Amino acid sequence: MAAKSKTAVRRTKGKPSDIDLHVGGRVKERRMELGMSQQDLGRMIGITFQQLQKNERGFNRLSASRLYETARALDVPVAYFFEGLTHSFDAARRKAIAAAVSHPLPSQVEDPAQKRETLDMVNAYYMIKDRKVRQQIVGTMRALARTDGDSPIHERPRRGRPPKKTR
Repeated sequence: MAAKSKTAVRRTKGKPSDIDLHVGGRVKERRMELGMSQQDLGRMIGITFQQLQKNERGFNRLSASRLYETARALDVPVAYFFEGLTHSFDAARRKAIAAAVSHPLPSQVEDPAQKRETLDMVNAYYMIKDRKVRQQIVGTMRALARTDGDSPIHERPRRGRPPKKTR
């Protein structure tokens, strides 16, 4: 019987491994790209949405068969989930990842591009054929955002033609 390597990446008690975090993040990323809910993907691969949540966060590991089914459901090769993964995860990086999971920054908690609401809005926007109507919608959204004092829209320069100069 072969002895287990002590240098293998292991889960520390109660903490997800860096590889599980990476793979789970890639599952979530692809699911969101496709506009698929956790419940939909869970049904497709035979697990509950709660189990899928744990997979995406790295707290539950995906078995080889489940990873294969997930890849088929998301229409990607299994290797997709490992893209961007380096072989040299050092201790500092593992600690940083674990800390980020335990105490995420506000910007990490709510990335607007990852929200279902944003995807629905963008899809509806592009279903509008008339370019002028789309521009009016953007103008309305900017005007509404200006009423929110915390909105970063105040710092954004106006695009398009400069205003007419009055004499």
